[in-house]
Amino acid sequence: MKPFSYLRARTVEEATAAHAGRPGARYLGGGTNLVDLMKLGVEQPEALISVADLPLDAVEELPDGSLRAGATVRNSVLAAHPLVRDRYPVLSQALLAGASGQLRNMATTGGNLLQRTRCPYFQDTAKPCNKRAPGSGCGARDGVHRDHAVLGHSPQCIATHPSDLAVALAALDAQVELSGPAGARSVSAAAFHRLPGDRPERDTEIEHGELVTGVLLPSATAGVPSAYRKARDRASYAFALASVAVVLDVRDAVVRDVRIAFGGLAHRPWRAHLAEAALTGGPATDDAFRQALDTELAAAAPLRDNAYKVPLARNLAHDVLRRLSGAPAAR
Repeated sequence: MKPFSYLRARTVEEATAAHAGRPGARYLGGGTNLVDLMKLGVEQPEALISVADLPLDAVEELPDGSLRAGATVRNSVLAAHPLVRDRYPVLSQALLAGASGQLRNMATTGGNLLQRTRCPYFQDTAKPCNKRAPGSGCGARDGVHRDHAVLGHSPQCIATHPSDLAVALAALDAQVELSGPAGARSVSAAAFHRLPGDRPERDTEIEHGELVTGVLLPSATAGVPSAYRKARDRASYAFALASVAVVLDVRDAVVRDVRIAFGGLAHRPWRAHLAEAALTGGPATDDAFRQALDTELAAAAPLRDNAYKVPLARNLAHDVLRRLSGAPAAR
């Protein structure tokens, strides 16, 4: 039995002050990931600070046409919200591709972003894992790594981030809103999660004491055609082998704007900046899509058993780009 203290915070200020004052504290939202990790012995918090009662459970439209979703909005509520479905279909599709209906009814927006990797070496305390125990090694590199990263990994860690929501937010140029003892700030969703480098134990740019209070969906990507595709081992309740979120504005057969983010390939959602630059201002053709994706994925460094992810991701993204643009398939 691992004893811990418990606080049911009533305000954001109370929650962040309590978290900042306890090095081993964790925020508790829906608990769909944290509680599992506590049962496995991976997480052993000294204190749990419940944020379930904080007034962060609304989806609101702002005067400039952007949309703010509070951190405690349930995944199922956000996916079904009429404005999300109408203006940001990629986000609704990504949420509905994640977990099961029961879990989506419990999981929160903030908690989804903060979930830890599903790498089996991270989840097994008997195995070496630099993310769980820095300096212990990465068991996956020479072990079972079929589901692991092909982009942005390091000798310290080859884990992938499991969130579908995070991939869609990265493609939408969303902002993650934070509040802490030093005040409020925002971080780009595409930069919120970190690549492993030599600090794989640090998943995000969030500082101790800071709390995710919401995500801001910009008006610039509202109503632009978008879609999410995910490949997994089974059709229900499985994490992505590879996924892609695309926001694509095509007019007169020319790509006016495009945003592409991959999931399942890296330690964080992988924003495909090279592919975007290659496509913007050019023709929306089948060949152009293929060439741009090849340029982006040329940086992939697969390991022994996961090279299949590169063509899988390429084909997923190509299909989404072609369907959104209406471009005919090359003969």
